[in-house]
Amino acid sequence: MEEAYRITDPQVLKVVAHPLRVRMLGMLRAEGPATASQLARKVGESSGSTSYHLRELAKYGFIEEDPSEDGRERRWRSRHLYTSWDNVQMGATPEGREALQIIRMRQVEAVGRAVEGFEQGEWSEEWADAAGMSDLLATLPPAGIKEFHERAEALVRELEERYAGHRDNELTTVFLAGYPRKKESP
Repeated sequence: MEEAYRITDPQVLKVVAHPLRVRMLGMLRAEGPATASQLARKVGESSGSTSYHLRELAKYGFIEEDPSEDGRERRWRSRHLYTSWDNVQMGATPEGREALQIIRMRQVEAVGRAVEGFEQGEWSEEWADAAGMSDLLATLPPAGIKEFHERAEALVRELEERYAGHRDNELTTVFLAGYPRKKESP
């Protein structure tokens, strides 16, 4: 699997920003290869719908057929660990700004699904204590937010290596965000 899919075309970003597509792509990345029928059951859609959207993801290079298929049903897998783009380049056109707004809303929806899916009573006390969110207000320039993202990602990778093979390991969604706040008018 390749590390990143770098998007430069707003149309391609819009393709992956479709609610069902981005969700299925996330599942393939997190859970591994699956068929359209398996994904349909997980997302509550018909296999015809998931098949169509999987073909669209494949058409634009996000996923590919899994070579370990058993021959009965086509299995799909992600081609990349994550998707990236340049916000400035993407936001240079109205179409790009629209695509960015759509994908940001999909990211917020993913946060909501992660929060809704966490039922504290199903987890150990250690997980109940560790899981959660916080928000911080910080006065930083753009370079500070960029550094935050870079260092936080590096820290997560370092911690993955340090805790590799730990008995309590679970696939965990980690969200990073930083947006400037509009100044209130006096």
